[in-house]
Amino acid sequence: MKPQRILGLLVGLAGGGVWAQAPAVNADATATSGWQLCAQQTQDASARLACYDRWVQEGVTASPTPAQVAGTPSAPLEPGPDCHSPRYSALSRYWELEDGTDCGRFNIRGYRPISLSYIRSDTVNRAPSSPTAGHSATSETPYLTDEGRLQLSVRTKIGQGLLPVSDFGGRDSLWFAYTQQSYWQLFTSSISRPFRSTDHEPEVMYIVPTPVDLPGGWRLRYSGLSFNHQSNGQSLPLSRSWNRAILMAGMEKGERYTLTTRLWNRIPDGDETDDNPDIDHLIGRGEVTGSWQVNKDNTLILTLRHSMTSPANGSYRLEWLQALGAANRNGAASGLRLHLQLFSGYGDSLVDYNRGRTVLSIGLSLVDW
Repeated sequence: MKPQRILGLLVGLAGGGVWAQAPAVNADATATSGWQLCAQQTQDASARLACYDRWVQEGVTASPTPAQVAGTPSAPLEPGPDCHSPRYSALSRYWELEDGTDCGRFNIRGYRPISLSYIRSDTVNRAPSSPTAGHSATSETPYLTDEGRLQLSVRTKIGQGLLPVSDFGGRDSLWFAYTQQSYWQLFTSSISRPFRSTDHEPEVMYIVPTPVDLPGGWRLRYSGLSFNHQSNGQSLPLSRSWNRAILMAGMEKGERYTLTTRLWNRIPDGDETDDNPDIDHLIGRGEVTGSWQVNKDNTLILTLRHSMTSPANGSYRLEWLQALGAANRNGAASGLRLHLQLFSGYGDSLVDYNRGRTVLSIGLSLVDW
C-alpha cells in the first residue's frame, strides 16, 4: 500500500471533523481519491469506517463510488463456493455437485463416519473358516464378544469437469477414498489385547450430477460408478479379499430425506485360489440406505443389503446419530455425533463374511455431510 493511502486511512479513522479542517492537497485528487471520499463521511462514523474497509480491500485498482461511500454498494458480493453451505442440499454438498459447492481438488474430506465405538455381539469368530482349502484356522483364539471398533474413512476429489455434462446441471468429478475398520480386543489382557481384524478398502468413484424430478416430491441428484477393493491384509489361512464394480445413485426429498443405492458385481481376482468364493451370496450384491433428518441434531439411518438370490442373505444396520457441541459458523449442526448402532447379518468384517452375527455398538463419530 502506498504511504499516502496509509496516511489517509489513519487520519480518516481519527475523526471526520479533524480531516474536514485539513487543507486539500490537490483539487483534482479530491474528486477522484477514494480515501478523501471516505473522509467526507463526518456524520456517521460507522459508515466512514465501512468506506475505508472497502477502499483498503480494493487496493490501488479502484476507488469507491459515491453510492458505495453512502453505504449502498451498487451490487452485493456473491459468497464464494462452500461445500458445507446450507444453501445447497445435503447430497449436493457431499459430492460437490454444483459450482457453489465446489471446494477444490486434493482436499481431505470425510467419507464414511470416522468413529470410535464399544461393541457387544452375540458371537465372535474364534476360528475363521472358508470353503477354500487351506483357508481355515487350525485352532481357536480366546476372543471375547466385547470389543472396541475403530473406523477411519477419508476421500479427496482428484478431478472434475472431465466430460461435457454441464447440461445436467453441474460438473462431474472423480474421487479417491480409503476406509479402514479394525476390531480391537481391548478386554483380552491374557493375549495382549490384539486387533482381531482390520479391513482395508480403497475406492475410486466417478460421480455425475443427474438432477431429475421424481414422483412424490423426490429428486434424483447424482449417478456414479465405483471400483472397490476390500482386503484384510492377512496371509493364509486368514486371507480374505474381493473386488467390485459398483453402480450408484442418490435422491432426496427436501432437506429431511435421502435415499442412496449401490449395486455391485464382483470382479474375478484372476487367482487360481479364491479366498472367499461365496462372499457375494452372503454379504450381498447391493444395498439401499435411507436417511431421515428428524431435526437439526438427530438423524436416523437404515441400510439394507441383499444377496438377490434364494435363499436370501445380507444384513441390516440401524443407526441413530445425535449432534454434540456447538453449531458450525454457517449454522449447521456440529460434525461430532453420539451414535448408537444395531447390525445383524453377514459381513460386518471380512473375516466374518460367512458368519452371521448381531452387533450393538455405541460411540462417537465425526461426519462430513
